[in-house]
Amino acid sequence: MDRPTTAAVHRRMDLDGIGVFYREAGPADAPVVLLPHGYPCSSFQFRALMPALADRWRLIAPDFPGFGYSDTPPASDFPYGFDGYAAFLERFADALKLRRFAVYLHDYGSQIGLRLAIRTPQRIAALIVQNGDIYEDQLGPKYAALKDYWADPTPRRRAGLVEAVSEVGFRDEFLNDVPGPLAERIAPDLWTLAASQLLTPERREIMVGLMEGLRENLAWFPRYQAYLREHRPPTLIVWGPRDGYMPEGAARAYLRDLPDAELHLLDGGHWALETNPGEIAALVRDFLGRVHDRRHPQEAGGRP
Repeated sequence: MDRPTTAAVHRRMDLDGIGVFYREAGPADAPVVLLPHGYPCSSFQFRALMPALADRWRLIAPDFPGFGYSDTPPASDFPYGFDGYAAFLERFADALKLRRFAVYLHDYGSQIGLRLAIRTPQRIAALIVQNGDIYEDQLGPKYAALKDYWADPTPRRRAGLVEAVSEVGFRDEFLNDVPGPLAERIAPDLWTLAASQLLTPERREIMVGLMEGLRENLAWFPRYQAYLREHRPPTLIVWGPRDGYMPEGAARAYLRDLPDAELHLLDGGHWALETNPGEIAALVRDFLGRVHDRRHPQEAGGRP
């Protein structure tokens, strides 16, 4: 008997006239895990996690418009912001006929995924939270430059944001002050690929605009927290506390609104999928297995 493959496949679709690249792994009828990526990455960040879980789950990771291998429509045709990306993610799920799914929340993907959850709470089977901040009082020291810009948005300060959208800036973003032995596990492909995919004038402006938009996004933090309190989705928190943006306190803060969530602090940083891939895969496998086993017996594959 042939064993099911766990290798990811690489696909494109036309979604509202936008060419969208996505990675997919696992059986078509299996419970679904949706994987929205963070800044400045793409679906590439999930390349190790997907095959590690694909024997039992269907994992789907799109590149957002303006990222990765997806198209970059003009700003007049696509709203490049957290709301626009949440609406895109909903349309993407509709196009693949995904009725219900777990969502992996990391970095910008946490803002986008939680906005999707607020829009369609009935579709969210579970949350996996990995270094995604939604508590303003727990923002780490690396937010200082952004806070300075938000308080005084001068051209000089904005130039600092533009400068960060570069290969050097991306390297800083991925290494994020983790100590040497951990830094050695973070592949330089991350920042070189991000640089090759993002360094066009249009994509650079998208990146800077999202950094500027984080200030307005702070007003959404209480809405995210209210969603968690109201709906109490099963939640696994796997966190790399060696993170200058989102330290340990940002992980523990989730327990204010989700006291039953499972919290695991790893010896890693913001990009813990690079430094702790096996550990995260094992924790996610155990968690999703229990969520899957608790689901209603009439729910079929693809609807965990």
